[in-house]
Formats: sequence, C-alpha cells, structure tokens
Amino acid sequence: MLKHPTIDKLQALKLSGMAKGLQEQTRLPEIESLAFEERLGLLVDREHTERQNRLLSGRLRRAKLRQQASPENIDLRTPRGLDKSLINKLLTCQWIDDHQNIVLTGPTGVGKTYLACALATQAARHGCSVLYYRLPRLLEELAIARADGRYVKVLAQLAKTEVVVLDDWGMHAFTDTNRRDLLEFFDDRHNKKSTLVTSQLDVEHWYDNLGDPTLADAILDRLVHNAHRITLRGESLRKQKSLSKAEKDLTEIA
Repeated sequence: MLKHPTIDKLQALKLSGMAKGLQEQTRLPEIESLAFEERLGLLVDREHTERQNRLLSGRLRRAKLRQQASPENIDLRTPRGLDKSLINKLLTCQWIDDHQNIVLTGPTGVGKTYLACALATQAARHGCSVLYYRLPRLLEELAIARADGRYVKVLAQLAKTEVVVLDDWGMHAFTDTNRRDLLEFFDDRHNKKSTLVTSQLDVEHWYDNLGDPTLADAILDRLVHNAHRITLRGESLRKQKSLSKAEKDLTEIA
C-alpha cells in the first residue's frame, strides 16, 4: 500500500530515476532477497544514471552538432590515415583537460565532419560544454552580433565553451574583419579551452588562405602549435557508399 504514495513523492521531489527504479523493483519477485542497503543502492544508481543522461542530452542539444556521431562507430578499418592509438588517446579527452586543439584535414567525403562530431560527442560525455559551427556561419554570426550590439556577449559565450568545433575552414576568402574576429576568438581560448578545426586545405596553405601575414601568424600560433594534427586520405566514403548501394541494387535487379 505504501509503494504508490512513495513513487508519487519521489516524482514530486524530482527523483524520477528513483521512482522508475522502485517501479521496476516491484515487478521483480527476486528483489526481496536483496538487503535494504542493496536495494537503496540500486535506486541511487538509477537516479544518478538518469540525471547524467539528462545532462548529456542537454549538452548535445546545445552543441547543435552537424551529425549524430558515436565514438564507438568511428571507422578505423577503412585505410584513410587514422592512427588508432591517437584516436583512442583523444577519446580519453586528456587533450581537453590540457587545453589542446585538434586540426583535421583531408579531401571532401573522407569523414572529417563525422570524426569531429564523434570527438565532440565524447567531450560532451566527459562533461564538457560543446558548440559546433561551420566557420562561415560563425563569422556571419559575429558580423550580425557586431551590428546589433551583442558582439562582446557572443565572444564571451564562445570563450567559456570548453570545446568549439569549427567545420569547413578555408572554404571562402577571409576579410580583414574575419581575420580580426578569428584572432579575438583564438586569443580568448589560447591555453584555456580547446578548438577542433576541419578543413579541405592542408595546414601549409592556411597562412596564404588567411591573407594577412601579421594576423595569420598570430592566429595560427594560437591554433596550430599546440594541436593534434590528423590528415585523412583516400577516396570519398560517400562515393564508396553510393557505389556499394548501386552494386546492391544491380544485384537485386539481376
């Protein structure tokens, strides 16, 4: 008779994990064989797991990652220049604790964005705040923020975010304002937070791509010198998947 009121009280106290755990325990006859402390421990574990899952869901929702990418599904079998030991090291998130960066380069379709989003997902699991931007979109947002008076606020939000993913570096020419925005961004984060950048351009071409020697030196000094650099190679994975699908369709037709 006391079970239903107890569940209601747990829900009223916003202990939904314990409430669900207690409901589950009432459906398990063998639970009676456990001591009170063991049953209570199971309920506390359930509540802790529930809260951690809610926090993770919130971090991923705010991150707005371009792809739902699982670290467990990173493709280490397809030959594309991935070092398994380095990926496993990065998945410990020590690079974030050490305020280091990651630079991912390679041709289109080799999985740069997926890998970046998988590493960002792992960072969120690690308890870190994460934000994803295509670099052109971030520069556009900063321009709008400057016009409507939110520039300092937006920069402050970026500065306190533990991991920022900048996708598609170097897709367009940089203006002087873009370069100065990037310098502000990286200066705020240097040796304090971590940034993950993807690009189709090799790092050796970034200096020329930025356009201004003085600002390029300052930006790249803050980004590249303490970065783990990963260069992906090989054919487009999207192309391979399309060819595999086409072959499968032909087989079915035959």
